[in-house]
Amino acid sequence: MRKSHPVRRAVLAGAATVSGIVLLLSLKPASDPGSAQAAGQAPPAAAGQAPQGGVNGAVTGDAAQTQYGAVQVRLTMSNGKITQAEAVQAPKGGRSDQITASSVPRLNQAVVAAQGAEIDAVSGATYTSAGYKKSLQSALDKAKASAGAQQGSGGAQTLTGDVAQTQYGPVQVRVTVAGGKITKAEAVQAPKGGRSDQITASSVPRLNQAAVAAGNADVDAVSGATYTSAGYKKSLQSALDKAPAGGGSSQAAGSGGGQAATQTLTGSAAQTQYGPVQVRVTVTGGKITKAEAVQAPKGGRSDQITSSSVPRLNQAAVAAGNAQIDAVSGATYTSAGYKQSLQSALDQAGG
Repeated sequence: MRKSHPVRRAVLAGAATVSGIVLLLSLKPASDPGSAQAAGQAPPAAAGQAPQGGVNGAVTGDAAQTQYGAVQVRLTMSNGKITQAEAVQAPKGGRSDQITASSVPRLNQAVVAAQGAEIDAVSGATYTSAGYKKSLQSALDKAKASAGAQQGSGGAQTLTGDVAQTQYGPVQVRVTVAGGKITKAEAVQAPKGGRSDQITASSVPRLNQAAVAAGNADVDAVSGATYTSAGYKKSLQSALDKAPAGGGSSQAAGSGGGQAATQTLTGSAAQTQYGPVQVRVTVTGGKITKAEAVQAPKGGRSDQITSSSVPRLNQAAVAAGNAQIDAVSGATYTSAGYKQSLQSALDQAGG
């Protein structure tokens, strides 16, 4: 038998390779993203992607604590698209000023380009980038919840309140709201260990029932569980505040509905040099009718400053109708924290 010529073998091998490639291309599945779009089907949304739908206005994420300070992101959205991203809090002081000034603008640009939280960390700003992405994701989650609530009427929402710290441990409440009513309330965190186990087991079921019966956070404290009750009510109110305008739980603030529906909105806690400041506003017919500080610096000299400045800030917020209010002389840090928390509350109403 003659041996095959080397050139003939190369030609045969090349022909077999080409045939194989042609065969593979002919068997390419029609379910890849390009084919799905060609067939008129939208590809599945990726995690961390901006919510589609008619989400409009500003959405502020929760503050993410990092080794060098808090990072908090605010998004401006138009018809579900991110048009602007900004950090309303970022590490500052010393070397942090330089890192923040360099990294935050790049992160902001990356969010608008990516339209989601799938962005790369900025080199040399690992902690700031991680905190930024965490707060960004929380803003997207809030926007997604708002978009879902706007689709159809009477759909059930699950809203988880912020963690409320108490003397005996954190309390966090989750509620289910359907058709504008609280249909279920539960504590996903509650004090535990030692005597707290007994108090929690006794009080939390009663608080859950009271929340469903009342339809809002105006529930009585359970006797013998003062701290747990206070934490429960605080977290419950923050859960209800997360319901979008017209999305159901805003009626818990007590309005008769219609054009002048009333909302109670609690801003994120703003950390200051002397303690946190957190503002709650009541908005009726698009106007601030009441403002109050649910947290403010306290202890020592702070008590005097808080008692003097907060009432004036409350009055200024109602008069201005927004967060563009003057700082109170002698209360620079409290004023700055108040305005920041007030803005985050208004952002929840799209204003």
